[in-house]
Parts: sequence; C-alpha cells; structure tokens
Amino acid sequence: PGQEYESTYLGKMPPGFGMIAALQGDLDTRDGEGRVYFRQDSSRDALRRSAEIINRAFPEDDEFNPTHAVVITWVDVTAHEPHSRGDGNRKRNTFQLVIASMETASYAIVLYPRDGIQFTSTPANGQSVVMHGGFSKGLVKGFLFSSQGPYYRTTTEDEASIRALAEETNSGQRGVWVYEIGTSPYFTNVVAGEVTDLPAEATRRPAYTDGQQVEYPHFESEGAQIEVHPVQYQPHQPGNPEVVVVDDTDINVDGESTAVHCWKIITILLAVPVTFLLCFHVFSVFSYNLGTCANNANKCSQFADCKDYSSGYCCHCRPGFYGNGIQCVAEGNPQRMNGKVYGKVYVGNSPSPVEFTSNDLHSYVVVNDGRSYVAISEVPYTLGPSLQPLSALGGVIGWAFALEQPGFKNGFSIIGGEFTRQAEVTFLPGNEKLTIRQEFKGIDEHDHLAVSTTLEGRVPEVPRGSTVQIERYSEIYQYSNNLITSSSTRDYVVSLPDGSTETRMYQWRQTITFQSCQHGDSLRDMKPTQMLSVDQVFVMYDANNELIRFAMSNKIGDVNGGQPQENPCFTGRHGCDTNAVCRPGEGTQFNCECAAGFNGDGRTCYDIDECAENPQICGFHAICNNQPGTFRCECEDGYQFGNDGHTCTVVDACEEGTHDCDIPERAQCSYTGGSSFICSCLPGFFGDGRVCKDIDECQPGRCHQDAVCYNTQGSFTCQCRSGYYGDGFYCSAERTKTQCETHRDSLLGAGPRGPRPPIGQYVPTCDENGAYEPMQCHSSTGHCWCVDRNGQEIPGTRSGPGSRPMCESHSPLLCINHGGVPPPVGPTPRPDVHPLPPGTHLLFAQSGRIEHVPLEGHDMKKEDAKAVLHLPEKVIIGVAYDCVEKMVYWTEITSPSISKASIQGGEPTEVIRSDLDSPEGIAVDHLGRTLFWTDSVKDRIEVASLDGSQRRVIIDSDLVNPRAIITDPPNGNLYWTDWNRDAPKIETSYMDGSNRRVLVKDDLGLPNGLTYDPQSSMLCWADAGTHKMECTHPARGDRRQVMEGIQYPFGITSFGKNIYYTDWRRDAVVAVDRYAGKESDQFQPQKRTKLYGITTAYAQCPSGQNYCAVNNGGCTHLCLATPAGRSCKCPNNAVGVGCVERDGGY
Repeated sequence: PGQEYESTYLGKMPPGFGMIAALQGDLDTRDGEGRVYFRQDSSRDALRRSAEIINRAFPEDDEFNPTHAVVITWVDVTAHEPHSRGDGNRKRNTFQLVIASMETASYAIVLYPRDGIQFTSTPANGQSVVMHGGFSKGLVKGFLFSSQGPYYRTTTEDEASIRALAEETNSGQRGVWVYEIGTSPYFTNVVAGEVTDLPAEATRRPAYTDGQQVEYPHFESEGAQIEVHPVQYQPHQPGNPEVVVVDDTDINVDGESTAVHCWKIITILLAVPVTFLLCFHVFSVFSYNLGTCANNANKCSQFADCKDYSSGYCCHCRPGFYGNGIQCVAEGNPQRMNGKVYGKVYVGNSPSPVEFTSNDLHSYVVVNDGRSYVAISEVPYTLGPSLQPLSALGGVIGWAFALEQPGFKNGFSIIGGEFTRQAEVTFLPGNEKLTIRQEFKGIDEHDHLAVSTTLEGRVPEVPRGSTVQIERYSEIYQYSNNLITSSSTRDYVVSLPDGSTETRMYQWRQTITFQSCQHGDSLRDMKPTQMLSVDQVFVMYDANNELIRFAMSNKIGDVNGGQPQENPCFTGRHGCDTNAVCRPGEGTQFNCECAAGFNGDGRTCYDIDECAENPQICGFHAICNNQPGTFRCECEDGYQFGNDGHTCTVVDACEEGTHDCDIPERAQCSYTGGSSFICSCLPGFFGDGRVCKDIDECQPGRCHQDAVCYNTQGSFTCQCRSGYYGDGFYCSAERTKTQCETHRDSLLGAGPRGPRPPIGQYVPTCDENGAYEPMQCHSSTGHCWCVDRNGQEIPGTRSGPGSRPMCESHSPLLCINHGGVPPPVGPTPRPDVHPLPPGTHLLFAQSGRIEHVPLEGHDMKKEDAKAVLHLPEKVIIGVAYDCVEKMVYWTEITSPSISKASIQGGEPTEVIRSDLDSPEGIAVDHLGRTLFWTDSVKDRIEVASLDGSQRRVIIDSDLVNPRAIITDPPNGNLYWTDWNRDAPKIETSYMDGSNRRVLVKDDLGLPNGLTYDPQSSMLCWADAGTHKMECTHPARGDRRQVMEGIQYPFGITSFGKNIYYTDWRRDAVVAVDRYAGKESDQFQPQKRTKLYGITTAYAQCPSGQNYCAVNNGGCTHLCLATPAGRSCKCPNNAVGVGCVERDGGY
C-alpha cells in the first residue's frame, strides 16, 4: 500500500481491516539488504513440522494435521527512516509467520530468532511508535453502521514485550509462538499456545472422581469482552474458528534458484473474509524439523542406521550397503528391475498408434562393471524397429547403478529407488516428439526395483529389417535439491535392408524428481554435476519373439573426464564374480570380495542358504524361501502376515471370503478362532449354514385371522382381506385411523359442507395406507419439506415456493435393499461434525466430544481416528447409532439432555431436554424407530420416538443405578445393567417393558458395559468390579468367561470376532478377540481423559425384521416389538390425541 493508505493504521492500531501482525511497524527493504519472502508450502516436510509445533503448543487438544501452509519471512528489514543516509549501521529485524490450516481450523506460528529483534519501534506521524503484534478483526458491519471489531494483541506498549518475543514462548520452544486463529464452525476468540511458564494451576480441567459415579465439572464464567484483548494462555473455549483456504496457481519460470509463484489467498480472519493475490519469487527460507529417530527409525531400511541432527533425522546405509538410507542394497549384488509399459506411440506418418497395454519390462545390471541389460516384450513389428534408437529407455537403470569412479556416486547411491523420471525426445529434422515418463516405486518384496513406464508421442520410422548402431556418448547430470536434470544430442546410424546407411539424431532432455533428506551432510557431499559415460551400446529388435533389447556399459564420473583410471575396479575389467565387490588398492592392485549373502574368494561366490543355516529365521507358521543373496518368508496356508509384516497370524476365513457358507443373503459366517468358523442360516432360513432354504413363515396365527399371508425369501408379508383395513397383523372391518390421519383430521373442522382446512394452517397429507407422505407442503405459503415416518420435519430440507425437495420413501423395504443408506438430504456438513467415510466404525465418547476409529475388517485403523463431533464443556456418557438414517445419538449430564447429529454432516439437535436428571445408557431400535435410555438418578428406563416425542416410562421399579442398555430389535428384547453395589444385576424384558426378568445376578461387581451380538445371539458385559469380561446366551442361560484382568471398563460394543471396550484407567479403546480370549489391540486418543460409551456404526444395517418395521405396526403412537408381535402403547402425556393401546401379539 502507498503512504496515504499506510497513514490509516501506522501508529493508529488497530486497523480498519483484518490483519495478522507478526511484528507490525513501518518497515523498509529499499536498501537492497532487507527481503520479504512468501510462499505456499504443502510439502510433507513443511506440514509435519508445522503440525509438530502446533501439537506441542496445544498438548490437550486433538492432533492437528494441516493440509496447507503459507510461509512469510522478513529477513534483515529495517525501520523506515525518510532521511536516512544509508550508513550501513542500521538495526535489522528478522522474523517469520507461518499460517497452517486444514478444513476445520487455522493456526498462526510466529518465529522470532534470539538475535532477530534489534529494534522495537518505528517512526509514525513524527514520533516513535512501539511495534505491534496481534490479530485484528477490522471493521464489523452492523445494521446501521460499522464498528471496530476486537483486536487481540500479543504485545503491549512496553518495548520489553517486543524483546521478550525472542526470549519467551507459548509453544515450549524459545522464540516460537502459536495461536489458534480459527476453529470451525464459528469465531469468538484467538487462543494462545498452552506450553508456557505459567503456574500449573492456571490450567483448568474438568474434575472427575476415581470412583464409579460420574461427577459434574464446574466451569468458570467468562468476563465481558473488552476492546483490546491481551492474548495469554487461558483454558481453551469453544471458539468458532476461521478457515484458511489456499488456491495454488503456479507460474513456472525457468531459473537457477528461484521460481515465480502466485497465490489467491482467501482467508477468513476473525470472521472477516479477505481476498488478495500475491506473486513473489520463491526462495527456500524456512526449514522444518521432521522429528527424531526415536519415533521414526522404522522408516529407515533394515540395512540402515538412523541419525539425529539438530534440524531432524536422516537414514544412512551401513557399510557394505549403499542407497539413500530409506532403501539400501548390498554392494556388488547384481540388480534387477521389473515393470510394465503403457501408452500410445505413432510411427512415421501413421494415423493410428501402437498401444502398450501392460507390456513387460525387465532389466538386469552387473553393478561391479556397470553393464546393464533391458528387454521389453510384445512389441509388434510395426513399432519395434523404430524404437531401436531409444536405448535411453533403459538408460536410467544404467545411471542408477553405473560403475562409480573415485569420488562420484551413481543415482541409487544418492536418491534410492523412489523417483520420477520425465524425458522428452525430439527427433531431427522431422521434429517428432516422444515423452517418456517412468515412476520408480522402490524395491519390492522380491528385492527387484519396480517401475511403471508410459510412452506418448511419435517416432520416425525405421524400416523393418533395419539395424541401428549407437556410438558411445556422454551425458552431464546436474544435481540440486530434489531435482536432477540432463540434456544431450545423440547420433545414431540406421543400416537399411538395401545396405545403405543413414545418420540421424535426436535431442534429449530429462528431469528426475525425488525426495531427499534435508539434514546432515548427505546433500552437501553431493557434487553439483557428474558425467554419465555410456559405451558398448547394443540394440536389437527380435521380430520373431517381438522383443526389443538394449545393452550398454555405464560409468559415472567427472564432467572434465579427470585422470584416466587404470585400476580394474574403475574400468570394469577385474574378473570378479558378478556377486562380488571390487575393492581398489594401490595402482592397479585390487581385491574381489563376495557381496553380503554370498561366500567365496570373490572370484567365485556361492549363495548362503540362510534358511538352512537358521531354520527358525522366519518364526512360527512361516516358510523360508532362499533367494540369491537373501531369503524370503512366506506364511503357511491359513495364515497371513500381521500388522508388523513379520509375524504370521491366522486368516479369518469369514473376513477373507474363503469360507464355504451359503451366500450372504441366506447365511452368516462367524469366525471362532484359529482357522475355524461356523456357518449359520439367517433368520427366515433353515439348514446347516452351508445350504440354507427359505422358511415358509406363513404358519397359522402368523397374520391376523382376517388377513392373507404371503411368503417371501427370508420373510413374509401380511395383507388384510377385501373389506378389512389394517396392516395385515391387525385387521378390522372399521378402519382405524393412522397417526397421520389422526393428525390430519384433528386439524380439519367439520362445517355444513364437510371438513374444511383452517385458513393459513398447515394440514398434513397422508398416502393410501394412511402414512405421512414423504414430502409435505404448506398450502398457503408454498413451502415444502421432507418428513420422517412420524411426520417430523427433516432439518435442512425445507424449500421455498416454486421448488420441491427430493424426499426419500419411508418404505422399510427400501432401507433394507439399500443397506439403510438414505440420500444426503439435510444441511451441508458443519465443520465440527466431520462426515465419516464409508465402512464400519467405532464411535466413542470422551468428555466433550465423540470420536471415531475406522475398522478395516476387525482391525482398528488408528492412524485415521479423529473427532466426529466437538461439544466443549459437555460430558457425553452414552452413544448409540441409527444405521438407517446414519445418525448418532448421545446422552450428556452437564445440562442433562439427549441429542443427535448426522454423521454425514448436520447441526447437532437436542431431542429431549426436560425431565432428565442423569441420562447415561442409550440404545436405538432401528426397525421400530424408537429410542431407549436409562436415568441413574430417576432410576428408570424410558422410550420415545427418535424425534423425542411420545415419551413413555417402561421400567421404574427395583432400579438403583441403571447404566448400560441395548436392544435386540429382530427379537423384540431389551437388556440393561444395574451396578447397584449391594445387588448388581443384568436384566431383560420385551421392548414394551413386559416379561421382565433377571438374567445374571451372581458374581457381579460393577457391570458397566453391555453388548449383544445378533450373529451369535451372545450377550456380553464388562465388569469394573470383578475385572472380567463375560458372555451368556440369554435363551439358554449358559455363561462363559472371555477374559479376566481388565482394569476399569466402562462402555462395550462388539463386531465380528472382536469385543471393544473403553477403559477409564488406560484412557483407551481396547480390542479383545473373544474366541482367543486375549487382547489384540488398543487405541489411545491424544487427549488422555476418561472414555465413556462406545458403539459400532455399521456400514449396513444388521439383517432382520420386527412387527414395528412396517407401517409402525399398525399402531397410532408407540410401536414396541415383542418376540411374538408388538405392543401399541401411548405416551405418558397422551391426552386427547386419539391413542389406541394394544398388547402383545395378534
């Protein structure tokens, strides 16, 4: 900005616009020494370094993993002095700002080096003004006028506060300051990093007892907001964060050390959107620490050592091996490369290309003399002869393993086996162009270098029967940070079938990109230029076998040629075995030394059979296969490698699909440990599980006496006979009004001409069966919206006049056929409600949030765990999941309530708020669309519709401390625990509360968690008093122990072979293999506090039906399933609502 614009804020802070002030003042870069650098940096190194600093500054928060970073660096800037003589003795400041962001949050990292702050004030309006650090919201528009928004200042008017920036910290690292400047979905504050010198009691945390009872945390109220906010550490409040979105547009400009980049920055800073375009020369200024060897050593090769440096760590190959440390190979060993070739190549003037569709490419290199061989298969005669000039197709493998001259290194020694090579060939004089792109993917399990090659373009024709001769050539490689380039012009001679020859040429340009370690001396030792010398080039196209072959000798050395090397180790004429290293001595002296994995005198080397020498080298249930120079472990049949890649574990035939059970539509496979499994027919089918046949459910009494039963695969339907009304389970000569019809008719007045709708009032519309139409409209306003089966509006679906929302049918058959996955209606996702990816997940509660861990098979994908929902200052106890609408329900006790939110994104919505004291356990009947919960203060169990309406108490006697509760919808059963210390018990009843009975009462302590597995019909619980996990079959009454010695379980859920529970002592989610009876894994969230309820969010709803799943079971209000039918119940507050109660079956 110009001086006139600067005058609006210099010395007049805060400004009238949004500002992040790393160190604001009137700064000058005109003397040629001061610089301001700017770049977007989304590299892995930069993002990991940013995450490390931020997570260290906020140790109690969720782990932050940014996706973008913008880096601005002020280097040697001075204070602006209008009449400066430029005497060179001016004081200079150096500091840096990094804005790191992801979808839901943004942070500012400000770095002040200890000698980087040399002046603390700058001139403004004729006086010296102390510099500012802070965050300004700028002007905020009101209804009639704008006012100055908040200004969060990180410094004061005291110059000592500026000097302190380089000496103090809020991140645990001197001179590094971190601020949360935006957290979705709103913005209310700027939050400073928490790792400071403040006393420990400054940190406020929720308090809980060590006992069984949940305590309510006490929160302090916030003071009134003032105009200028000093940003100091205070406990994190639910800020409504801003999000920084960076759109990257690169303008590539050739240059030696800089490039021009432009960014369009759209930043919502303190709730004010700011858009600006910046173009700068980009320099590498800010280096990032990648961590230490303590937690990264496993990223190094097994033949490498990890070494820490001040700025990070690097991997270095051990003596006898070479590579980049991530990948190391034995010196002297021949190397092999395998891959595929894809693409389209035109020949001459042909209008049709020759296509490569996964053609095989194989290469072999004798490393101790630099000789390389390459072959590509299935090359048709229309193209093969014309590819002969392109020996460089395999030239990169020659460069990677070239014979090294003294002081020089081949490609693999520098960059390893993971890189991308892009080459452009221009043939002269016809200007045909061919692009070669090769992705080198590292060393595979066979110790071969893997590569994928793509060819696109046109080559001049070489007539069939011609041969090509390529003279020796050299090529200069230029090395820089993560980039290698080379270019050359090559001649070749074509010998035509008539005996004549033609000399042709092409120009060659290539770039090789890679990732290298930025620490230590590895890059400093890399020479900026090296020369690849290639001779003894041989090319041949074998038309009979459709093979093209290349062979050449490769040496890497000095661009100036250097002194001629006479030592055979450098000329390749040494006679060592192909599996040996040539060790040079004085003059022409040398020794041959067998490579690792071989024995011999170096002239002749023999493979060591590691499998014979150490039969147990691969461990249990594994087979050792010897290979040249090494060995390979494979698991026996029925086993596979576990997560560590070394231990062989049993294959779950159910999970892998290798079982012989009937198809999933008819049978269920249940893994029982080892290599065993059980096949069982699904409800509605009979058989041995391997062959299942449909059961004809149309037995007498299944439907109403005035209904007809129709058998279907795995189920049945009932339909009232002509002249009768109902759902088939209940039929009447007089049609009973449905909930929708009762609702509609209660609003229609009876006038002299019949029912007439009241003016300006919404009246629902019902379908031919009396159910609510999925789309409802207001006849007066023209608004339309979607409703659920109870007529409740689905949030976010309301449309204006003239438009119609897309509403999903309420038919339960649609939910079954589509796995219970509704279309994404509703509001767009809130950033604090993170939509879950597809698949099955674990959802668990931890104080003020609900987190998820995805499941891959039965294994927890811990690296993908994250918070789904943030509810600061709340204590969430129970969680339940509705697989039909993909909705999570939870109980919380700070302001007792039951709420819900869609895991596909949407506003958290309170379902029940009144008449609750301590709601804890919660469960959903996804078929009957009802919600059950326990209240440990009111000592009762209640049920309600999923929208919170139609509440009814079903159990209110003989309860002391009811906690866990679960449903078995297909069988109409309810189960719950009571941790009454004097008489703990586990009980069951039908879903209407009838047929209540005690299942387990002996040898119980504190039965906190309860889960039911519909596949095995097993009811399992975790007891914090006996420290055991046990199961029982409710119908048989048998009881068995799964595991003992668990510490303090709270919530529990099951999926397949595993039971997962939350543990208060371990602050972890623990997985237990219930068939093996042992712990298999655990997950500890970054925030170490008590974990409460846990549930399984199924990818698809479990199979099964109950009588309430169709048309609400014919009930006017609550439909509660029983094993033989259903009960129609009225809510407790049913007064004048036309409710009809019916008990039991039909």
